[in-house]
Amino acid sequence: MKILELNHVAIVVADVERSCSFYSRVLKLTSLPRPAFDFPGAWFRLGVNQELHLIGERGESVTAGPRGNHFALQVQDLTAWEQHLRNVGADSQPKKQRPDGAWQIFVRDPDGHYIELFTPPA
Repeated sequence: MKILELNHVAIVVADVERSCSFYSRVLKLTSLPRPAFDFPGAWFRLGVNQELHLIGERGESVTAGPRGNHFALQVQDLTAWEQHLRNVGADSQPKKQRPDGAWQIFVRDPDGHYIELFTPPA
């Protein structure tokens, strides 16, 4: 028995339409077809095989942060992302370097979920 890969990350959001706008406009994710569940939501492509699943009707507050609950997306050009985030007025923190040499930026979605954009150590 072994785990093959991470298939998807699911987060609960208050307003699916608002979150879809953020994930498509700010993070430039591509939407995917979603099965006809009996609750609101949306799916997006993350990289090649992984997905982000938004689940609507969040009722409780989000507890997240750079040192807490978050998910990380490896990117090619963090400087370009930094400029893009500035251009779209995203709620993001300045680029910083981790102790292992990787560079990272944290951006916050409309519900308060944190997403790390990073480039690995050289």
